[in-house]
Amino acid sequence: MKFLNADQAAELVPSNTTLLVDGSGGGVNEPGAVLAAIERRFLNTAVPTGLTVLHISGMGSGNGDGIDYLAHEKLTARVIGGHWAWSRRMQELAADEKIQAYCLPQGTLSHLLREIAGGRPGPISQVGLGTFVDPRIDGGRLNLSAIEPVNELIELGGKTWIHTPAFPIDVAVIRATTADEHGNLTMEGEGLLAETLAAAQAAKASGGIVIAQVRTRVPYGDLEADRVRVPGVLVDAVVVNPAQRLSFATDRDPVLESRERSADVDIPPIPFNVRKIIARRAAQEVHAGEVVNLGFGMPDGVAAVLAEEGVAGEVLFTVEQGHVGGVPAGGTDFGLARNAESSIDAGAQFDWYDGGGVDLAVLSFAEVDQIGNVNVSKFGRRVAGIGGFVNISQGARRVVFVGTFDAGSQPTLDGIGHITLGEPGLRKFVEKVQQISFSGSLAVAEHKHILYVSERAVFELGAEGLTLIEIAPGLDVDRDVIAHMGFTPAISPDLKEMDAGIFTNADFSLTLAPTHLEEVSR
Repeated sequence: MKFLNADQAAELVPSNTTLLVDGSGGGVNEPGAVLAAIERRFLNTAVPTGLTVLHISGMGSGNGDGIDYLAHEKLTARVIGGHWAWSRRMQELAADEKIQAYCLPQGTLSHLLREIAGGRPGPISQVGLGTFVDPRIDGGRLNLSAIEPVNELIELGGKTWIHTPAFPIDVAVIRATTADEHGNLTMEGEGLLAETLAAAQAAKASGGIVIAQVRTRVPYGDLEADRVRVPGVLVDAVVVNPAQRLSFATDRDPVLESRERSADVDIPPIPFNVRKIIARRAAQEVHAGEVVNLGFGMPDGVAAVLAEEGVAGEVLFTVEQGHVGGVPAGGTDFGLARNAESSIDAGAQFDWYDGGGVDLAVLSFAEVDQIGNVNVSKFGRRVAGIGGFVNISQGARRVVFVGTFDAGSQPTLDGIGHITLGEPGLRKFVEKVQQISFSGSLAVAEHKHILYVSERAVFELGAEGLTLIEIAPGLDVDRDVIAHMGFTPAISPDLKEMDAGIFTNADFSLTLAPTHLEEVSR
């Protein structure tokens, strides 16, 4: 094991190899100094070339960092990523057919590392069936250049499964906080555990090497054995970067690092706007005592509403990156949590999620079609990817999808219970989604309770597709809803007005319904 500077470590990456980068979006756990050095080496020497880049979560900020350090033609030939939204330059390479581009569920890729580490043939799961991950649809391909399959269907025990075959990892680049002189790594200053250990084990099981970026170097013997997250025997090179931050947004924060607890963790109230209307309506679906996952973006408004109403403590928030309990962080610190009760590695968290551990998921929608399919992953040239969306939406017992009814319109609120619509925007309820990120048909077959909540209407998924069950006060079904959809939904015979209270710029009285025993039985 050697201590190297970032440029020396970059020279350890050969051409035509598979490079695994572990970390998360917004700079969280990102080994950015090493990635920048790999880019710098390529720009100066034109090597390495032909890399296959594997990243489990989205990484970067959309400003040329993260995975975008590797977004150069010839440097990278192939990318298998769980989430692409933070990597604008890599998205452009995919859209221009300059690379082979794939996207697989974050949980599947997290589990893939453990399979590679153990010398097994790769994860077998039903996660992704009926979505673009399904080999019968796109097989996770994001462009025409992605010809070779990365997964396959198998029949086992009378059921259909998706098998994602294992492959060798030549170089793994990981991040920790502290390294001793034997290469033992601790993560006390990181916001999450990610797949750090599994990534290192996968590379070593493949005969590859592990490069670790850390903030601090200490003498051997300074680290207690039970604090070590990655044993030094798995590490080949360590790069010390004293400027390493918790995330792009946050330098250091002992509460977000789970080293301290705060007696006062406030979630700021949302201003009275359309987002708050949607969050309030979604919050009405939360039951006391439930395990809840809130997706990135608009869904985190639900936590703000619950906090404002004084009932946030009645549910248990979880984050797919591994936190259980506490208050999820938002914005570019998404994936972190304040006052988490526990923090486990991402692979174990996805075991729990895939096994039905989440009672309610609140997730965004960008497109919805008549049979309830949801697209959040691809829009023309823009490739956002899916992250943990498929694992969460498929594994949760109930799902509430949230979003504005259309994109770009500007409704106005009078603050006393009514909404006035502006000029129509881009349709989000469409005849056919561009890519299936959530399968409505599979959810119906599994008798899942699925709602789609917007500021002007609420839909429920049933055997015949979407049914309109609520409409905003004062709106007309045909003029204000159906006329702006790409299909005609069924209309519930018990069609109701949405609660006028959620449209009022005043205290919103929210009491969480109790969780029924049958909903939490395991």
